[in-house]
Parts: sequence; structure tokens; C-alpha cells
Amino acid sequence: MPDDKKLWTPSEAFKTHSNLSKYADWLKAKYQLSFSDYHSLWKWSVDRPADFWESIAVYFDVRFHTPYEEVMSPQPMPHTQWFKGATLNYAAHVFRNSTPERPAIRYASETGGLKSLSWAALEQQTAALQTYFRESGVQQGDRVVAYIPNIPEASVALFATISLGAVWSSCSPDFGSGSVLDRFRQIAPKVFITVDGYHYNGKPFDRMSVVKEISDQLPSVEKVIIIPYLHSNPDISAIPHSVLWTKAIATRGGTLTFTPVDFSHPIWILYSSGTTGIPKAITHSHGGMLLEHLKYLAFHNDVHPGENFFWFSTTGWMMWNFVQASLLVGATIVLYDGSPAYPDISFLWRLTEKLSIHHFGTSAPFLIACMKEGIAPGSRFNLSTLRSIGSTGAPLPPEGFDYVYEKIQPDVWLCSMSGGTDVCTAMVGGTPWAPVYEGEIQCRALGCAMEAYDEDGNPLHDEVGEMVITKPMPCMPVYFWNDPDFRRYHESYFEVYPHVWRHGDWIKITHNEGVIIYGRSDTTLKRQGVRIGTAEIYRAVDRIPEVKDSIVVDTELPHGGDYMPLFILMQPGHELTEALKATIKKQIRTACSPRHVPDEIFEVPDLPYTISGKKMEAPVKRILMGKPVEKAANKGAMRNPESLNYFVEFAKTEMPKHL
Repeated sequence: MPDDKKLWTPSEAFKTHSNLSKYADWLKAKYQLSFSDYHSLWKWSVDRPADFWESIAVYFDVRFHTPYEEVMSPQPMPHTQWFKGATLNYAAHVFRNSTPERPAIRYASETGGLKSLSWAALEQQTAALQTYFRESGVQQGDRVVAYIPNIPEASVALFATISLGAVWSSCSPDFGSGSVLDRFRQIAPKVFITVDGYHYNGKPFDRMSVVKEISDQLPSVEKVIIIPYLHSNPDISAIPHSVLWTKAIATRGGTLTFTPVDFSHPIWILYSSGTTGIPKAITHSHGGMLLEHLKYLAFHNDVHPGENFFWFSTTGWMMWNFVQASLLVGATIVLYDGSPAYPDISFLWRLTEKLSIHHFGTSAPFLIACMKEGIAPGSRFNLSTLRSIGSTGAPLPPEGFDYVYEKIQPDVWLCSMSGGTDVCTAMVGGTPWAPVYEGEIQCRALGCAMEAYDEDGNPLHDEVGEMVITKPMPCMPVYFWNDPDFRRYHESYFEVYPHVWRHGDWIKITHNEGVIIYGRSDTTLKRQGVRIGTAEIYRAVDRIPEVKDSIVVDTELPHGGDYMPLFILMQPGHELTEALKATIKKQIRTACSPRHVPDEIFEVPDLPYTISGKKMEAPVKRILMGKPVEKAANKGAMRNPESLNYFVEFAKTEMPKHL
């Protein structure tokens, strides 16, 4: 058994005070169920899914306007129905936490100071916008879309939309018009909400020309609401059916009401990355999201009423929806609009001190960037209120775990988590009942019957395999928009293993019952017949300070061999020398194995990323395998499409040497 490095152990007081312990005590008192540890509780939750999810509804006092006939229908995934017959509204469960004792929202941006929005103000603005929507003919099932930064108006617009039973969808304003239209055109919105522009990294970006281009190509839109964000009084005369946000909500009052909708009624539409085609319009339900978010934020993030919950995100990432959900458990949400590294990479830690943040969420690449910059937030800032640090978006390497405990806070709870847009939550994450081990996510989430499968569909333990979910969950999409026969849905998750959800990650479930994620299974490397996760190589390369980032791909050759190049983006002021190449190879060989060592290493001017900041390994591989760039990648889904030019040239000049 490996000599695991334990980095954190919950104190008895931490465990006893946790929401999870209160739930376990309730299960014992109400149902005479006792659990010796987290794994036994998890096992019950997946062995008895109907009992578990009903217990979540009862424990959190979910308000059903009409009762359910059965918790879980017998149909296999993806056609399982949950809480059939029940009606409810997600937003109603948000506003039942309204209190004058603390703000609902705290907000910071690159250009302004710290601001707060009280629960009363949030409710008043939401009611005013709800009234405007009604007067504009918005009805249950209509779509409201937003091209908007992470600002309080976005939260108001979300809650006004879903309170009526209309369906929400959003994109961040750094998306180009093509990417936005690829998404919004699919769902024929009735209302389009937007800003006139935004600031990022100290620079203003006027978006009015883009807004006009988008609105002109959305013929279903009947109202365009423009938020004056870059300018105090933008000229909106060129945009038909437009009104300023301030005018739309200024004179409207009324009481905020909540339309009861079916448990499975759409709440919002999220999108796949669309790196190779039109993004999939992933549609989630009111009931599924409500139960999942109550469960996850209370039990896996251990968020308590009155705590300040922050996760760096934009409105184009599912984590934005997840942040809003912390209001369900009585938290105050902390929003930030801007670059996480402006004016320097310490800014978010400075914000944590100023706002007394209890839960700080970010991406693994941000933590690695802080590590490479050599900053020590724990010694520079007062982080005494910080209870947990959340990490997601990419696998956090072991040295990232060490950095958190050595340079940020030695007694903080590191909640590394992974899930996705597909479920708008995490499938693996934190538990306040178990230790944190270096490089491991603590647990499989309650109600998530996750396994690692081999190619024949056999479960693996302490071996690397394909991540699958073997039983349905309420947070799974109700459908993809415009996919009436479930064809795209089936192709996305159920094509490999019948009635088993294949998530697309390469994982190991450890003897600690934790999880290690090795990267996307569709970009898994296969060397001498052995599968290798790209994250293993990235973990080794990330330890080299001169390297900013990297991408590795393995290409299959016609004669049966393979060729695995590693592409390196250097830190400013450094270049890839032969000596550094040798250092990189030695580091990979020592940290991983000889078969992990790339055939060649190349320096690149840039690496391709999606708009949400994820490395685009699969499109690079397709280009190197000879696929035309327009078929290999959807440039509209990219942050920096010009970065592909290097790989197109590489395919022409370097790849023929190996064919």
C-alpha cells in the first residue's frame, strides 16, 4: 500500500459542527440509520437512491406545491423520472433565506470599490424585473439570455427569469459574436439582456457593435435590455426593441412571486465547449438542481448560514450558477468581475482578507500560477476566516496541494472537486469527515454511483479506468435542447456502456476511497499498450519554474507505432534550451516513468485554450493527424484561435518525418 501523504485531518469539533454530521444525526433519529464513516454513508446513498434523494427533500424542507407520486421511476438512464407529479420553484428556496442581518451579495470589480446588495434590495430588484418580464409577455418556458459579466444584475436577472418558470442562459461578454450565436440561436430567446461593455486586465472593452450583431441575428428576441456598465448613458438607439436596465426596473414594484413548475421543468441551459462543432445545449431542471445544490453546498462544501462564499467565475461557466446556489443554504455570495491577476496575482487573496471570505474557490491553474509566482498569501494577508479552499477546472497536481498547506494556510480544508457542465455540480469533492491526502480528491459525492471501468465494463479499484456513473441522479440533464430523440444525449454519455453514463475522465478510485483524475479519456495517451493520463505529465512539467504551460498529445502512426510530442509555452524571459529539454525529460522520467517521456519537445508561441480557459488537447491531436483546422476545432469556442497556426504548420513540416 502506498505511503500516502496526509495533509489535513478534520478535528472532532470540525466534524461535529459540520452540516454532514447534523444530517447523519437526523437520519439516525428519523430512520434509525447509522454510519461509521463517510464511505458507509456514501454506499447507502447509492445503494438506495430513492431513499437518499427523498431524505434530501425532507431534510431541507423542500416546498412542493403539489406532492410527488413516486421519487424515482424504474426507467434506466437517460429516461429516469424524478419526483413525478411534484411542482416547485428553485428561486422560492433562495428567497426563503432573506434576512436583514447580512447582505445577499457582496461585489468587487477592477474599476469600483466594494459594494453590497441587501436581501431586501435583491428581492425588490428581482420583483421589478419580474414585473417588466410579465409586461413584455414572458411566459413559462420562454428563454431569457444574457451577455453579461459576473455582476449583481446577472443574479437579479437569473432569479427574475426562473421565478416565472422561464428558462435562463448566459454567456460572458468576452465571447465573440459567433460563439454567442452558436449558443443562443439554438434556443430562440424572447429576451436578450446585455451590458454595453466591460473592463478586463485594466482595459475597457466596448461591446455595443457586438451586441447589435448578436441582436440582429436573433429574430426571436422581442426585448433587449442593456445595462450601462462601461458608460453611464450608452447610446442604444441603433438596437431595435432596446431599453436601459435602469428604465426597465426603475418604477416597477410589486411583490416577488414564484410560479410552481414541474420538478423536471427546465431552469437553465448550459453549453458544452463546442471545440469541434455547435455546442450542445445542456438543459437542467428546477428540481434536480435544487436537490443537488442543497446537498452539495451543505454537505460537501459545508457552507453555513452567514458565511461568505466566493468562487472565481464568469457567467459562461457552470461555476457561476453554482455560486448563486450558495444562497440556498443562507450564504452571502461574493462576486468579482475582472482578471484574477489584476493588478497583480495577489488581488484575490487581498479580497479574501477584506471581505472575510470563509470559502474561497478558484481553478487549479490559478493555484499553480500563484505557486510559480512564488507568492505566500498566508504570510502576506490575514486569512483567519478562511475555512476552505475549493479547486476545480483541471486536476490539481500534488505540488498544488502542498502549496496550499505550506504557503496559504496549514489548517485549511482543501476541497478539490470535479464534475462539469453536464451536471452543474461536482461528482467528486470534499467531505468534512475524512483527511485530505496529497493529490487526491477526498470522496465520491453522495448519491453519485461512480466507478472506474476497464474497457470491458468491469469495475476497478486502485487502478486507472474510465469514469462512469452507474445509477441515475436528479442533476443529470433532462435533455439537450433540440434533441427530441435523445440522439446527441445518447452519443455524449451512453454509447460506450449501455445505460451507464461515461463521463469522459480517466480516474483512479484509491484505497482511501478518494479519487485521482488523470485527464480526459479522449486525450489519454497510450504508450507501449499502457494508458497514461496527460495530467501525470503536466504535474511533472509544472514543477519546472521556467515553463508556463504545456500540451502533450500522442499520435497513432500508419505503421502501427506512435509519436508523442510535448509542446512547451515558456515563461517570459526564458527559452527552451537543450539543457532545459534534458531537465524536462528527466523530471518526467523520475516523477512518472520512462514511457511518459515525450519523443520530442518543442517551444510554441502560444497554446490553444477554450474561452473558459481549458487546454485544447484533442483539436491539436486532430490537426497533427492531418484533419483540416476548420474540422479539427471550432475557432469560435477559442480564447486564442491564432494559436492553432503553429500546429497547422507543424503538421505540414514535422509530422511527415514520422509517417
